[in-house]
Amino acid sequence: MKILITGSNGLLGQKLVYALKKHSNMHLIAAARGENRILDKQGYVYENLDITDEKQVMELVIEHRPACIINTAAMTNVDECEKDREGCTNVNVNSVKYLINACKLYNTHLIHLSTDFVFDGENGPYRETDSTNPQSFYASSKLASEKLLQESTIDWAIIRTIIIYGVIDDIQRSNIVLWVKSALEQQKEIKVITDQFRSPTLAEDLAEACINASNKRSTGIFHVCGLELMSVLEIAYTAADFFKLDRKYIKPITSSSLNQPAKRPAKTGFILDKAMSQLDYRPHTFKEGLEIVAEQLSHKKVNS
Repeated sequence: MKILITGSNGLLGQKLVYALKKHSNMHLIAAARGENRILDKQGYVYENLDITDEKQVMELVIEHRPACIINTAAMTNVDECEKDREGCTNVNVNSVKYLINACKLYNTHLIHLSTDFVFDGENGPYRETDSTNPQSFYASSKLASEKLLQESTIDWAIIRTIIIYGVIDDIQRSNIVLWVKSALEQQKEIKVITDQFRSPTLAEDLAEACINASNKRSTGIFHVCGLELMSVLEIAYTAADFFKLDRKYIKPITSSSLNQPAKRPAKTGFILDKAMSQLDYRPHTFKEGLEIVAEQLSHKKVNS
């Protein structure tokens, strides 16, 4: 089975590559813009891909004819999306249009990653059938991409997720756990929001849900996240305590005091029944996830 991963240099993309290359029956193509930032370069083909270039997308699919594409490529900096709306639309919406057209050629199954931000945060946790109400341009772009899939004739699955964390090779963007750990180790003061609630998602868990959706050729919308709904402040405190770091550098603040360009939903979280029953989704607890992160960081230290 041929699987194409877009955005393979990102956190989820790398986890998917490492997980899928262990499957002997998989022919894996990893694609991202620029050079391959995954340290292990064996067991898959890497392609340089600008996902916003329709010609490149079509040529890549024609060359490899994948049975499934897992699209992890996205512009996810919420404030940057608010400021660069054209760039956001190109990456988050137009590229999905190109992928859909390419998938039509070979009956390719498209798995697309989306976000909890499609909801307004007034009534979380959410089911897949709950009404969406995006509050930022980023969220609107992700909802627009979902609608493109829903209106298409291809086989598609949308996997919405929440605040992903984990350890990857040559990380160019941090995530909440690594950010808290790094800042507190350097005794740097960090401002952390008290009034937003999320369910942090271990990247390995999300990757497994995507792979199961691919194996089953699942269709429809699925909610995939961690088990616990916590304030962002509680996430930071839990990470600090786990790594035995001093909480005093964490400065609690409210969302309104940050004056961010883009509005965030106050409380999301997902009801996971559908993913658990149809994708065999079995997420780790946040503490178990932190143990996995710690083990991987110590392994990296030994090998560096």
